[in-house]
Amino acid sequence: MINISTTKWICYATGYVFIISGLMKLISADFKVTFMNLGLPFPELTLFLVAIVELGCGMLIAGRMYMRLAVPPLILIMLAAIFLTKLPVIGTEGLLAFAFNARLDIVVFILLLILWQHTRKITLP
Repeated sequence: MINISTTKWICYATGYVFIISGLMKLISADFKVTFMNLGLPFPELTLFLVAIVELGCGMLIAGRMYMRLAVPPLILIMLAAIFLTKLPVIGTEGLLAFAFNARLDIVVFILLLILWQHTRKITLP
């Protein structure tokens, strides 16, 4: 049986989430509407940049390459996603709805923090 380290699994899972998320932002029209409703400047350009960063950094993380450069932009994207799209739910639908809607964002954010902490200790091959 092949023994794969926990860090590798975290890299694969986190990379997968961001690769799929980036691809969906590029091909799904629903995200364009979501970004327009956030009130961000240049929503189409912002959506495109976020998608490219998620796709590129997700690939780097899945490949365990340039982790020190790939993790921080995704941490910022996750913080923005939580603050812009999930926190407002508390005021309209309550804490339980927020907890449910933000569950993946929070888990991925924690995984990114684990990867960031790990990359600061050693350099991944």
